[in-house]
Parts: sequence; structure tokens; C-alpha cells
Amino acid sequence: MSAPWHTASTAFGAAALLASYGAVAAEPLRLGDAVLEPVELASLLGFSADDHAAGLDAFRLSCGAPLAPLSQLASVRGSTADLAAACTKARDVPREAARKFFETAFTAYRVTRPSRAIEAERRAGFLTGYFEPELSASLVPGPGFTAAALARPDDLVTFEPGQTPSGLDPSLRSARRTASGFEPYPDRAAIEDGALGDRAKPLLWLRDPVDLFVLQVQGSGRVRLPDGRILRVRYDGKNGRPYSSVVKTIVTEGHLPLEGLTFARWAGWLRAHPVEARRLMRTNAAYVFFKVEEAADVALGPPGAAGIPLTPGRSLAVDSTLWRYGLPFWLDGRLSPESETPGRLVVAQDTGSAIVGPARGDLYLGTGDAAGAAAGNLRHAIGFVVLLPKPAAAPVSADAR
Repeated sequence: MSAPWHTASTAFGAAALLASYGAVAAEPLRLGDAVLEPVELASLLGFSADDHAAGLDAFRLSCGAPLAPLSQLASVRGSTADLAAACTKARDVPREAARKFFETAFTAYRVTRPSRAIEAERRAGFLTGYFEPELSASLVPGPGFTAAALARPDDLVTFEPGQTPSGLDPSLRSARRTASGFEPYPDRAAIEDGALGDRAKPLLWLRDPVDLFVLQVQGSGRVRLPDGRILRVRYDGKNGRPYSSVVKTIVTEGHLPLEGLTFARWAGWLRAHPVEARRLMRTNAAYVFFKVEEAADVALGPPGAAGIPLTPGRSLAVDSTLWRYGLPFWLDGRLSPESETPGRLVVAQDTGSAIVGPARGDLYLGTGDAAGAAAGNLRHAIGFVVLLPKPAAAPVSADAR
């Protein structure tokens, strides 16, 4: 979790405008290798039974975020002006009219891959879950608190997309500032071995390296101090190195089976095998730095990449190089065998290193062990339907007001 909008391309604007008045666009909307196929929200299985008011609450939170964040490319799908207009309309919508608001203020498009031969694969995306861990911590080191969560070093520079200096790998989003220019930032192993020197400034100490690793993988978390006080530990940058899934490595090396592999199980295995754990965790070169603040509203999660607090079950991490923060999505399929409705309305409010592609999402599920167990069990093929706001000039039915 690290995991807010602009004007889309002329081609998108024209296609959306034509669609809004019933005309047929000459070319379908495309996003990478995906095609966006128009679909009626009312026709989606489970849409009528969802809690649309909860979706509206999450959307309104997004409306409080900046409209033009520097962290997203100008080419991402979603018009800032149209989203701003939808936010204006959402302001006075009664909760009981939430469904009508989404049906009238947005045009729904199913994300498909026409190149896939099998129909089920044309519509299939992939959804995982993530959570905010609650861990024990201390502001001073001591017995039982040995792993330091580090503050952002003053020589760490983060680049906006497309602004990586020449001479560095264009995919790098962070680097180390030196007297002679920029260089790649040290990887996890080097940082653990002391490469930061006196720039390694601990904010607090966690129980062990596994707790620290969990905090870094999730991107943020809550910690409970010995005096009972709760602090929120928030993402404040990373070293720019590629993320590698240690859980995947645990499975591929045969240490644990994928079936039934929960967060508690793989974290417990790492603690029980400290030598192997150190080696495996170092295969993930990415390293996350943090900042600490008071936990203001414990009902909401930490701020995502969009800059607003995450809502359990309604905040979605997406590929932020493709989708504008603030866009609603319909997850087309059951999130679990126990789910009462075959789908859910969510809002793009975060991103993540492993969230790549137009039909890939990570659903925020809340704080603590129960949320962690649910997140570990959420690994499903699921359909993605994006709700693009109608052009700002298009009127919205008075029934939605």
C-alpha cells in the first residue's frame, strides 16, 4: 500500500462522447492489450444487491483527494474534469439513491482481452487481497524488539514517471543522490549490512525481522506500544529496486504448499527457520522506508497512494500507470465461496509493485489478524468492469440527486 486525476486523450474523449449519445465509435476503447467493451451496470449479476451506499462513501472520500497528482502519468485512463463533475454530483446524492447515481453518472466497460481464445479467459482478471498489520513495537530497542523500521534517508530521491535521469535504468523510480550525480540505491541485503551508515535512522523497533518484512510487504501498518498507545506507520518511499514475492519463492522451493497458504502460516514458517528466512527475504531487493503518525481514525485504514484513508472491502489497488485514482470498478465474481453477492463495487485508491495490468487488482480488507487471514485467502480469477465518468457536459438524471 504505498497506494488521486487529469484530462484523458482526445481519442478517449471523442469515444466517450459518442457512446454517451448512443452513437457507435469507429474504434473500441483500448488499454494496453485490453479492449473496453460497453456493458449495462444493471445487467451485471449481483449489482442490484450490492451496498451501493458503501461504494458511494468510498467514492466521496476520493473526491477529497488532489485532482492532478504528480504520481500518475498524463496518459492514464480517466478524465480529471469528468471525475470532478461526478464528484460534484455525488455531493448531494442521498444514500438511498447511490445505485441510481452510479448508473447515470458513469458508463461501464468490461475489461476484456480479445486475443484469448477461450471466452472465460477473455474476461478473466486476477484479484488478491492485502491488509494493514497490527504489530507490537517499542520506541527504544531492547529484549523482544530488535528490528528497526527506518525513516526515509535524506539521500533518497524519487522520480516521477518518465523523469529518470539518463544513465540510470529507465524503470528505476528512486536513486541515491551523490556528489557526482545519481546512482542506484542499495538493495535490501546491502542496507541490512549497513550500506546507509548514519543515514539509517530508526523510527521504532519491531519484534523481529519477519515483522519488519511483513510491514514492508504491506506498505504500512499499525503498531501497539508497550504503554498501549497505537501509532500508524506509513510508507515514505522505497529504494527503487524490483519487488520479488518471497511467498512465491517459499512455494517454488517446496517449503510450503500453495493450497491453504495463509499469512499466519508463511510468516510462522519464516520465524521457525531464521537462517532460511534471512536468505529468502533478501531475494526481495526492494526496501521500504516509513514515517510515523498518530492513528486518527481506527475505523479507516492508512492513506493509500491516492492520499485518502482506505476503506475495508471498498478500496482497490490498481496499476496506476493505466488507471486514474478515483475510478469506480465492479468486481465481477464472488470474492469468496461464502460471499453473499457475486460482485462488489469498489474504488481505485491505491497501487502496488505487484499490481500490473488492466485486469489486476488488490483489495484492501482491513486491519489485524482476521483481515490478514482473509487477504491471504483472496486469490481469485475475477472480471473487472470499470466505470468511466460521463463527459462533464452530459446531464445526470434528477432521480440521482
